[in-house]
Amino acid sequence: MKQTLSVLVENKPGVLSRVAGLFTRRGYNIDSLAVSPTEDPNRSRMTIAVDASRFPVEQISKQLDKLVNVIKIRPLDPENMVSRELGLLKVAAGSDTRSEVIQLVEIFDAQIVDVTSDVLTIQVTGSSTELENFERLLEPFGIVELVKTGVIALSRGSNVT
Repeated sequence: MKQTLSVLVENKPGVLSRVAGLFTRRGYNIDSLAVSPTEDPNRSRMTIAVDASRFPVEQISKQLDKLVNVIKIRPLDPENMVSRELGLLKVAAGSDTRSEVIQLVEIFDAQIVDVTSDVLTIQVTGSSTELENFERLLEPFGIVELVKTGVIALSRGSNVT
């Protein structure tokens, strides 16, 4: 079971390295990690997706809380959060298959951001599941290259993460 943690940290050099080091030392696996500054330039938010079936989120949170630069840790409830991921995919699309790929792009509300004679580069955003479904449908055409940002998430409504 995947769990998403929102970790508010000081925006200082080395913080990401210390957090990643903690995960390495404890044998925790990070499924996805995204870091960016927040509305306060002195703070950054790390969105960390972990497999909670191997290690309890409480255990991970307690270990993170011991780090000096960590301000606040909040597990996000999957039912009460908004999450998105960004993907860029290069897909083989010659003249015989291009229209089919374009139809899938339209269905998933994605965008074609580069075109060559035999490859379309597509940008898609959505939940992790939506991106996985999109990838699966494009596989028969030939995915030449793929990169994803990892999950970013915020709690719904006026709850501050």
